[in-house]
Amino acid sequence: MNRRVGPDARFGARLAVTTAATALAAVPCSLALVLVESQWAPLHRLDQGAAERLHRSVLGHPARVRVLEFLTQVVWGPLTMRLLVAAVVVWLLWRRALRLAVWAACTATAGGLVGLLAKNVVERARPHLPDPVAHAPGFSFPSGHAMTATTSCAVLLLVLIPLVPRAWRPLPWVLAAASVIGVGCTRVALGVHWVSDVVGGWLLGIAVVTATAFAFEAWRSEVGRPRTTPAQGLEPEIVTAEPEPSAGMTQR
Repeated sequence: MNRRVGPDARFGARLAVTTAATALAAVPCSLALVLVESQWAPLHRLDQGAAERLHRSVLGHPARVRVLEFLTQVVWGPLTMRLLVAAVVVWLLWRRALRLAVWAACTATAGGLVGLLAKNVVERARPHLPDPVAHAPGFSFPSGHAMTATTSCAVLLLVLIPLVPRAWRPLPWVLAAASVIGVGCTRVALGVHWVSDVVGGWLLGIAVVTATAFAFEAWRSEVGRPRTTPAQGLEPEIVTAEPEPSAGMTQR
């Protein structure tokens, strides 16, 4: 006997397919960006000039270097960002917001995998400056710090913004933007990334979040919930802890 596939199953399948498609599409996109950077003289001059200027601003100032390393490794570091997302996922599971928890975990994981895949496909060397103040292992493009900050801050915003009073909602967006931009600046100033590495990380992070958010919005539409905007968050109902509809509620 044929059984109709419920929205929960369609949501899971769509999320998996969208994540896989984003990962595949990100690699040629990343490669194209690097080819443009290496062949287009104006962008090459921008990369070189920004790296040298920011690097000179910290060269000979150990205190500044320590501050930048604290910001890039502790405050905005990938481990900190991932722990924050993990804490939100646990909280969502406790609130029984199962699909939102799956979305948050999947988005963070997809971001890490896409970044790692792009690095190993592009294999771009990190900057070689005359007097380096910091070192980092692995390849340069895209910036893992920039990409992790982008995906993590987006997840935190889209999940938690409904809990913030409307009058205060611009503040989390400003803090998120400052974190994403700030971590990019620290990576260039420390001489471990080019500007285009950071921009590539931002773009890939936004692409991953956009793709998975569309999948979540499609599920909301299928179960009869209204579409949302980024200003509202992915699931405004989290404020009232409204129970998630089960697959059986939409089947007749």
